[in-house]
Amino acid sequence: TVAGILNGVDYDEWSPEKDKFIVANYSPQDLSGKAKCKQDLLAAFGVSKTDTKLPVIGIVSRFAAQKGFDLISQIMDRLAREEMIVVALGSGDKPYEEMFLRLNRQFPQKTAVKIAYDNTLAHKIEAGSDMFLMPSRYEPCGLNQIYSLKYGTVPIVRATGGLDDTIEPWDPRTGKGTGFKFTEYSGEALLLTIRQALQAFRDQNSWQTLMRNGMNKDFSWNASAKEYVRIYERVRQTRTVSAA
Repeated sequence: TVAGILNGVDYDEWSPEKDKFIVANYSPQDLSGKAKCKQDLLAAFGVSKTDTKLPVIGIVSRFAAQKGFDLISQIMDRLAREEMIVVALGSGDKPYEEMFLRLNRQFPQKTAVKIAYDNTLAHKIEAGSDMFLMPSRYEPCGLNQIYSLKYGTVPIVRATGGLDDTIEPWDPRTGKGTGFKFTEYSGEALLLTIRQALQAFRDQNSWQTLMRNGMNKDFSWNASAKEYVRIYERVRQTRTVSAA
């Protein structure tokens, strides 16, 4: 039997209640600081004179096909025309870097990018975005979607590997779930899922339930350590029975 255990997250570093890199701290009990983080994020990326009520989708990633950027490239022109703002941080394959730079020139109030990795900006994106995009072709575990949950930044992911394991599909009828995900590896499936998230965002009461669902999840190293202990104990008991 093969068992997989998810990576743990250091919530001393990645938590909106403690984060030293963001303009305002917030918690599941008091979400008011997130709006200030959103304004600060847009200012940091030079997005001004825009409606801050528009949803912001954040991306922090290596720009590569493995991370699903080939899917993003298929739909990016249409995506830039949706009622939303895309903020991307990362570097990698030149065609994807150029894609974001071109769209930033064409839609400067809808698409912002920094070709780099900057830890402070990564924290600002997690705190200031409304949604976080990870449409990976494959992802053994992934950490950014777990950070996003803690920050109330709703993940939009492809149902593969650790992304599938950590994100529960949102069901507005029951109020359960932590994000949005799709299975088919295609630009159209990605676009449909993003549009579902944008539609859900319009109902802010329901959206805050979704945010809190994710923020209350525990993916700390304590949780991972307990899973290690549980599996070791199960193996020990199995060997004890076999020896008897």
